[in-house]
Amino acid sequence: MKHTLTIIATMTGISVLAVIFLVWLIYFKETHNEGSQLPFFTKHLSLVNAILNFLSAVCIIIGIILIKSGRKESHRKLMQGAFAFSTLFLISYVVYHHFHGDTPFSGTGLIRPIYFFVLISHIGLSVIVLPIVLITFAFALSSKYTLHRKIASFTFPLWLYVSVTGVIVYLMLNHLPTNILNG
Repeated sequence: MKHTLTIIATMTGISVLAVIFLVWLIYFKETHNEGSQLPFFTKHLSLVNAILNFLSAVCIIIGIILIKSGRKESHRKLMQGAFAFSTLFLISYVVYHHFHGDTPFSGTGLIRPIYFFVLISHIGLSVIVLPIVLITFAFALSSKYTLHRKIASFTFPLWLYVSVTGVIVYLMLNHLPTNILNG
């Protein structure tokens, strides 16, 4: 029991520190808005972030299908892939926001509240899902499979929602037709 509480406390502590850092990075850190001084690789990081979220979602879905069919080793590999893609996303997200700061949404009309609903639910659930994913993985890695299965039933839909809405936010920010944005 003590080991379980240590896992939960450690993963929650790491998550809280990560969230505090991200809030500072996005809302309080001075940004580099001069396009000519930005490193070339930052131009497409928002697309990279969307691709990483998409790949994470694919791994999560396939991983769940595999575990339901009893293929534990394949499930483990897919979930490690989802975790790796999510970790790479977080690194890329930090780099992007270090250079670009927050990206304003230019849409008006009905699309604006829809966008903010998706964005706010995405951000809120990402704060919640981070420690849950870490705890779920820690239970699996420490062979606490009963606890892993219990928490994974919550982790799966939340993690999938955050991954999918990350792609939706990217698409809404970067690829909505102008007539939808300003109509």
